Amino acid sequence: MNDTLARTRAAQAASQTAFAVLAAISFSHLLNDMMQSLLPALYPMLKAHYDLSFGQIGALTFTYQITASILQPLVGRYTDGRPRPYSLSMGMGFTLCGLALLAYAHTYALLLGAAALIGTGSSVFHPESSRVARMASGGRHGLAQSVFQVGGNLGSSVGPLLAAFIVLPYGQSSVVWFSGAALVGMFVLFQVGHWYRTHGLQRLKPRSVGAPAPEAAPTRKHVTMAISVLLALIFSKYFYLASLTSYYTLYLISRFHVSIQSAQIHLFVFLGSVAAGTLIGGPIGDRIGRKYVIWGSIVGVLPFTLLLPHANLFWTGVLTVPIGMILASAFPAIIVYAQELLPGRTGTVAGLFFGFAFGMGGIGAAVLGRLADSAGIDLVYRLCAWLPVIGLLAGLLPDVERPRREAMQ
Repeated sequence: MNDTLARTRAAQAASQTAFAVLAAISFSHLLNDMMQSLLPALYPMLKAHYDLSFGQIGALTFTYQITASILQPLVGRYTDGRPRPYSLSMGMGFTLCGLALLAYAHTYALLLGAAALIGTGSSVFHPESSRVARMASGGRHGLAQSVFQVGGNLGSSVGPLLAAFIVLPYGQSSVVWFSGAALVGMFVLFQVGHWYRTHGLQRLKPRSVGAPAPEAAPTRKHVTMAISVLLALIFSKYFYLASLTSYYTLYLISRFHVSIQSAQIHLFVFLGSVAAGTLIGGPIGDRIGRKYVIWGSIVGVLPFTLLLPHANLFWTGVLTVPIGMILASAFPAIIVYAQELLPGRTGTVAGLFFGFAFGMGGIGAAVLGRLADSAGIDLVYRLCAWLPVIGLLAGLLPDVERPRREAMQ
């Protein structure tokens, strides 16, 4: 009798969304990505101070993002079999070291080293944080991923403002002031790690909530095709986003002759719209299905990206809002869709997709930087406008949620 009661209580706990944990992991994501966004936000200052080319700016982004992209799937796969609750705090420590180096780097080589350390911090933080979000979801996986990811988006949007009003006036060394945020993040993540060890691992065991029945599971062929399509969609999304996150301020300065601070404010507006889209995408996917969110998000952005290269300053600012919202709404749905395709491999899936996203962003920044050097920044935006066409591949995704919906009827 007592055993039955204990199992019932455990099942009830697993089905409840742990909003305090989600809030903590989202706040930590905000701090993590706020600090990481300082690097691209400093590009105009670093470009002028070190006389960097667009290609060298792209190499900085490439170093940061490729470091994360290579390590994240390895971290996720390792922790699927050997959970490391306190690795979250350790990952924030790498970011802290990267910030300190970035603040006092006096050569381009040291800037690359700082970018690599910041990328290493991301490689540890994102797979395990995504796992914690699923642990705390209570079956509302899309909502949990959105809450987790929106913290990072908000942090990314705040970073350019902090760079504009703190780092730019006080210089590169003022980056070290943000080490306080890293210490706060390490403390919060240590508490999350304690919950992870004492409660989270038990919550992750009941995987039946929201998952299709085993007999209805997709075949290996369908899984391989679906993962390939999702990676192609990530490529189009993050290659395009690289043109905005890495070069939007430089594009505005070059084409419209705005000030650095004005360009940073425009970047803040765009990144804020990305945060809004991320928060919306997950819950909508829980309600209507991930596939439809993925399809609508990637393809729906095409009219706006095609208009952007031909717009004046006002309409450029306006168009980046729906672009950011529509593109960002897909990522929580993609992560949860892939985790449902591969149940039991939460860390591997998160590491693969976060890592691939970072890698595509890094490669995109490097390639687009070279293109901007040789053909001009305007051509970059005219070519990237067509990348969302790849979103048509979403029509090939199997409907892995149909068995669950039919079982609920």
